[in-house]
Amino acid sequence: MTPEPPRPTDASQPRGGAPARRRRSDARRNVDALLESAKEVFASSGVDAPAKEITDRAGVGVGTLYRHFPRRSDLIIAVLQHEIDKCAQAAEDLGRRLGPWEALLAWVERFTEFVGTKRGLATALHSGDPAYDGLPQRLLDGLEPPLRTLLTRAVREGCARDDVGARDILTTVALLCRPVPDERPDFNRDMARVFMDGMRRVGDSPVQVSGEDESAERWAPASERS
Repeated sequence: MTPEPPRPTDASQPRGGAPARRRRSDARRNVDALLESAKEVFASSGVDAPAKEITDRAGVGVGTLYRHFPRRSDLIIAVLQHEIDKCAQAAEDLGRRLGPWEALLAWVERFTEFVGTKRGLATALHSGDPAYDGLPQRLLDGLEPPLRTLLTRAVREGCARDDVGARDILTTVALLCRPVPDERPDFNRDMARVFMDGMRRVGDSPVQVSGEDESAERWAPASERS
């Protein structure tokens, strides 16, 4: 009977798996760097910016960009999905750290930043390219549920009105954040703040802010800020 070949020892196992894990980890870091770089470049230079501008900022080669995102539309969609995911995660984090009203306000501020980033992608999104057809629904599917959770909590605690829904907030803030010619950069954010002041339930106690709650302070009505 032919003896079986010796099996690898436990000590030898990682030698085959470690390089593969490192490659996957490096690839993930490269993708994250490309997405962050593309977001910044698209916001400042538009979606037609040269690929090298994106890769130089990310610290990777152009070949790495093309390997992960063969078409420009692939990168644009990935940037938007990345931001949707981060915005959704922020709702969970804020809900865990802050009170109901503070969490809702801080998340809406985070969403206004997201909408500001999306401006650089407007040309592509309105180009008629079928590659982008599902993005508006994807945005709603990704952001409406986490916002609804924050809003429901604020309503239940008596902090927010109960006659405005999560989709209403998303739509209104997105409209308020459209570019306005000849206005200062903070104009849209300030108008979103006015809208959210109106969302607050009349008679609620002033927002108490300290330390990490500073974002809620910026959203509190002017009459309540110290």
